[in-house]
Amino acid sequence: MENNPKQPHLKHELGLLDGTMLVAGSMIGSGIFIVSADIIRNVGSAGWLIAVWLITGFMTLTAAVSYGELSAMFPKAGGQYVYLKEAYNKLIAFLYGWSFFAVIQTGTIAAVGVAFSKFAAYLIPAVSEDNILVQVPIGGYNFTLSAAQLVSIVLIVILTYINTKGVKGGKIIQTTFTLTKLLSLFGLIAFGFIMLKGDVWHANWSNAWNLHGLSKDGSLTSYTTAAAMGAIAASMVGSIFSSDAWNNVTFIAGEMKNPQRNIGLSLFLGTLIVTLIYVSANVMYTAVLPLQEIASAEKDRVAVAASHVIFGNIGTIIIAVMIMISTFGCNNGLILAGARVYYTMAKDGLFFKKTGTLNENAVPEFGLWIQCLVACLLCLSGKYGDLLDMISFVVVIFYMLTIIGIYILRIKRPDAPRPYKAFGYPILPAIYILMGLAFCGLLIIYKTDYTKYGLLIVLIGIPIYYLTQRNVKHDETVEYETPA
Repeated sequence: MENNPKQPHLKHELGLLDGTMLVAGSMIGSGIFIVSADIIRNVGSAGWLIAVWLITGFMTLTAAVSYGELSAMFPKAGGQYVYLKEAYNKLIAFLYGWSFFAVIQTGTIAAVGVAFSKFAAYLIPAVSEDNILVQVPIGGYNFTLSAAQLVSIVLIVILTYINTKGVKGGKIIQTTFTLTKLLSLFGLIAFGFIMLKGDVWHANWSNAWNLHGLSKDGSLTSYTTAAAMGAIAASMVGSIFSSDAWNNVTFIAGEMKNPQRNIGLSLFLGTLIVTLIYVSANVMYTAVLPLQEIASAEKDRVAVAASHVIFGNIGTIIIAVMIMISTFGCNNGLILAGARVYYTMAKDGLFFKKTGTLNENAVPEFGLWIQCLVACLLCLSGKYGDLLDMISFVVVIFYMLTIIGIYILRIKRPDAPRPYKAFGYPILPAIYILMGLAFCGLLIIYKTDYTKYGLLIVLIGIPIYYLTQRNVKHDETVEYETPA
């Protein structure tokens, strides 16, 4: 039984700094160094580039401070999965958990792992994605394994192994690497502004709010009003994924000290720090690179181009090391937090039973390894980037459902203890919901494939849910681990 003192329990070893570093470290991967190229191609101007990041930052901060109320009400392992279950039902919670396992968390781990390998190739060319180690025709499909994919798999396995040895090791890696990359990013931004090029700045900002498409060859595309809105939504796919995973700290609530206070504060501080960095970094890009160079950066590596301007030839090495540090720390945070969702799902009878047990180090080892397996398979598929794009629609839908859950729980449980209440309620959460609806609606119209396949992944979870329920008693009650 869960309350048997002889059984391992989740240990409350993480403080406010650890939580904040988990939020910031999980958010900052490789996106901020890359996605601005696609954003510029969609919006074509410096003002709208910054506006996209500000809109995304506002949405992220609003969602984070809204989640603070839920994290204080339910300071349990599983985070967002638990909030959805309490506000709605087990089916909605399972569909989130299923999507999380099938692609949201595992796909992000795969993509970040491959990003680590790609930039490691600047230092060690042998690990390049162009170095094909295995090529085997299977039916009509040509399976290939590159050195970059192999390195990413090794990285994921090593970080998973470290996290099976207890939360303390993962905590040390997370805090150390996140502080390092925050300082590195602040340094890059500061040097970028020192090297500001007046003619570039003036050219970029002289007509900052002219919204249009900008292709790599420099040609412009005019938009109708509707198409302009679609371009903004399409550009936000990159900024939202660069800002995603901030909710990971809610998954490890069962291991936080004073989670009623520290989860909410970690969410606010972590998302605020990252939003300031993201906006500042993009302003810096416009200070050293013409918009055309941002749009046409080789393989979209805007930060590499900017670093070359700032530091000269050594800039490529500097940015490669920065991104390796960033992606290493990011993946550690994603791996550490993700398994706690499967652990809580298993307690509800909605996941492999073994996932609901802790090893001698008080961590859900089986959940860590099956997460590792799926992430490694996605690395091999080469389709992780496509999956992440497809699921962006679904990620925002689940964020909206969770925030709507605040209103539902205010009605269903008006007298429940709320140590912290959502900041700006009911206005700010409502604004997030409206912005999320606009984003998803525009994606349905202008990026149909994103929504179609994203919804398909979620809907596959419905029959899986009912299969899991065949052997679960309807009157079964579950005890979650709460702070001592």
